[in-house]
Amino acid sequence: MNSSRARSHSSLLAGLGNGLAAGACWGLVFIAPAMMPDFTALQLATVRYLMYGFFSVALVLPRWRRLAACIPQGGRAALLGLGLTGNLGYYILIAMAVRLCGINITSIITGFLPVIVGILGTREGDSPGLRRLVPSMLLMVAGISLTALQALHAPGAGTDDPRVDMAHLLGFLCAIGGLASWSIFALANARWLRRLSDTSAGDWGLLTGVATGAEALFVIPFACHGAMSHPPSRWVAFIVLGAFIALVSSLLGGIFWNRTCRLLPMTLCGQMAVGETLFALFYGCLWTGRWPTAMEGAAVLFLVLSVVCSTLAHAPSSASSDTSHAPTG
Repeated sequence: MNSSRARSHSSLLAGLGNGLAAGACWGLVFIAPAMMPDFTALQLATVRYLMYGFFSVALVLPRWRRLAACIPQGGRAALLGLGLTGNLGYYILIAMAVRLCGINITSIITGFLPVIVGILGTREGDSPGLRRLVPSMLLMVAGISLTALQALHAPGAGTDDPRVDMAHLLGFLCAIGGLASWSIFALANARWLRRLSDTSAGDWGLLTGVATGAEALFVIPFACHGAMSHPPSRWVAFIVLGAFIALVSSLLGGIFWNRTCRLLPMTLCGQMAVGETLFALFYGCLWTGRWPTAMEGAAVLFLVLSVVCSTLAHAPSSASSDTSHAPTG
């Protein structure tokens, strides 16, 4: 019993570590649109996921026949759906939101991902139940609300220009669309990972990358609009940035997240998605060259406490340790 409980705690800690690593990787995607404001959201997404597909194909190619044989019926369609909802479509929406209403507001809206995914995850069989998650959910909502207040009272947040208001509204709707898209991805991806116990978390991430890269090929003609207006040196910097985001955020971040889904219940996985919001705010402060405000600091504290409460609610008890198990990726 003690050894089983030790394994459960070890899996819990490993899942938390992978979740934080995924958040650190994903937080970078909010900075890219701000670094390259002269490129469109579609161009950003296309280059990023073409590079993600390139890296994935290069790593999968030596083992393609064996991996392809492991994909069950319906798996290829699922990979295309995951590539669209969790990668290409999601990032286009988020990049547009960052452009139209800024990093802070976009990260606030996507910050509700842990709440949405956590609530939906209570329908899974390994959930501790919604009642035990209420304290952590309330803390998370409080943290996100404080960040929202900070963004709404930021300089330039209010304006009488109707064109700016319309742009903010469109950006808000894009962020909501991204929230819905990634929530669908998170649940579907977790279910496929649990179904494919013989496929590692890393290999499933690479297969998703191959599917996403294939989808990005069809977007190239639309992303070429206005491409000639950029000098070659700017394109080089843009492609290097896209390759970096693809390698760190898409490839590594996806592998870390898949491992998290294998190690933790979906309800706790949802809570770990808050790492993206925390790191996005941190990177945003670094990019703008300022310290977090008192309200942002309080928001971070609430969000961290929310994850702690959720972790305690999911911690294995001695009564259930002999029946617990933790698949690995």
